[in-house]
Amino acid sequence: MKISAIEIKPGTIIEYKNDLWLCLKAQHVKPGKGGAFNQVELKSITKSTKLNERFRSDETIEKASLDERNYQYLYSDDQNLYFMDQKDYEQITITKDLVGDDEKLLTENLDVVIEFYEDKPLKVTLPKHLEFEILETDAVVKGQTASSSYKPATIQNGIKIQVPPFINQGDRILIDSVTREYTKKAN
Repeated sequence: MKISAIEIKPGTIIEYKNDLWLCLKAQHVKPGKGGAFNQVELKSITKSTKLNERFRSDETIEKASLDERNYQYLYSDDQNLYFMDQKDYEQITITKDLVGDDEKLLTENLDVVIEFYEDKPLKVTLPKHLEFEILETDAVVKGQTASSSYKPATIQNGIKIQVPPFINQGDRILIDSVTREYTKKAN
């Protein structure tokens, strides 16, 4: 499927130079002189090499045709992660390096979307918001009234984030799976 070059955003997978590329960063630039362009940082999915490319806004690029399927995260071992298809209950194994640092956000029975290209898993997409329990956080300092003051906290899997002063140990919160920032207190 052809898309305009300005539609390339982080997370988009494109077919370019006889390879599949994952967009890591994209910046739309409109200089005072000349035409607008999209400056993108791409990572090869097959070779793990990086490439910085500049696409004019009037160019079209081939977006990879991916098959999205819903899976449920089961467990992990030293090198692999195990997921179960929610339709036919078949299990698949994915290497940890495909998921990268997002592995820390995986919790048992978490629903994820796995994107396949020619029956090969390419990308695991987590839900936008994830719920975690606060395992440890500092006490609120009396007199600290600034509304923008946050305090450090540790959630499950040892992830450290910043939370508002009213959050206490044992509270359940929602975090953004992309930025890993506090979103709101869970009900």
